[in-house]
Amino acid sequence: MDTIASLFSFITTPVSWIIVQFHSLYGAVFGPDTGWAWGLSIVSLVVLIRICLIPLFVKQIKSMRNMQALQPKMKAIQERYKNDRQRQSEEMMKLYKETGTNPLSSCLPILAQSPFFFALYHVLSNIASGKTIGVLNQTLVDSARQAEIFGAPIAAKFTDSEEKVAALHASLTDVRVVTAIMIILMSASQFYTQRQLMQKNVDLSVKTPYMQQQKMLMYIFPLIFAVMGINFPVGVLVYWLTTNVWTMGQQMYVINQNPTPGSKAQDSYLQRLLKSVGAHGEVRGRRRRNIVQAIVAKGPDRNENERRFIAGLAKAGYTAQADGTVVKGGDTVASEAESASGARRQQPKRQSKSQRQSGAATAQATDTKPSLEKQDGSPSDAKPEGKAASASSARQAKSGQRKGQQRPKHPSSKK
Repeated sequence: MDTIASLFSFITTPVSWIIVQFHSLYGAVFGPDTGWAWGLSIVSLVVLIRICLIPLFVKQIKSMRNMQALQPKMKAIQERYKNDRQRQSEEMMKLYKETGTNPLSSCLPILAQSPFFFALYHVLSNIASGKTIGVLNQTLVDSARQAEIFGAPIAAKFTDSEEKVAALHASLTDVRVVTAIMIILMSASQFYTQRQLMQKNVDLSVKTPYMQQQKMLMYIFPLIFAVMGINFPVGVLVYWLTTNVWTMGQQMYVINQNPTPGSKAQDSYLQRLLKSVGAHGEVRGRRRRNIVQAIVAKGPDRNENERRFIAGLAKAGYTAQADGTVVKGGDTVASEAESASGARRQQPKRQSKSQRQSGAATAQATDTKPSLEKQDGSPSDAKPEGKAASASSARQAKSGQRKGQQRPKHPSSKK
């Protein structure tokens, strides 16, 4: 770990400078040699870094959603070119390029944090050894060595020997208890964050290998951090626990405000939006209107959550507009699309043979009135009415006989 941290020594000076600036602020409140002053300086370092990484987090969210949407196509490419690895890779890269997806975008926040993480580890290792580093002079190093968090020096580790801990004026039991609790909290927060993502913010209608990989990472990552955590100084554990809590809170906000389409989180969000519309009679907020606008634009391609939302609006007497607003009753683009899609789905009922013949005979009887007369000019006998007329018309239609005026038979024809 020391070798890896030394590779990032170029950033130790900026990291140490940021810590010193925060320490001067908190030291004026809590005292310069207290664990609160140094601990809060590390926490503030994390917050500052994560604020700067918000654009990368947004890219990570978009990349993860794009990867979820591409999983069926990726699986089809793998099956089609399973015997040609080179062609498979080419088709994958082509798919990424066409959709503008970068598979590495989901790792950007972690990769961007790595230099700061190892730089902080390098700074704390030097503090434990009593060496100056970056802008930390000997006075600040001695002050940091005396700082304790719940009885554990910020430079102490779980694996430190009793002699090394005694040199920091602390108890080995206190160090191990504090570090063990922080390692458990760090791993638990990592597990909960990943579990929250898998259970609430994943489109459950699409079953892909990507989901299986995410489930494996949900269990593997906490174990990795638990094993590595015993070699982290208390200050680094504070750093990583803080960044995990930040990630968890940031993800909860995204899940509640901008959930993945087709997920449980989207269903909960649309139900809350439906209640808000029922209470206020309008869609409040531009972001909410944008979501309703996107749902209306989908038309018949809406998922089950979105169809329930549109049906709920209709049940409450509202209809969604193309601009994301709602109105009381009325026809909208959304309702027209629903009616059109419903009309396409409904097929006419198939009639039986007798029903078709009876219908044809009734239509002929309505359109044409018989005017048969006898040869002496007297009117012909009235045609039977009711069922008899219908039966006679049906027989004539079936036998192919013409209705109306009949030609007289030739005298030589047989009777």
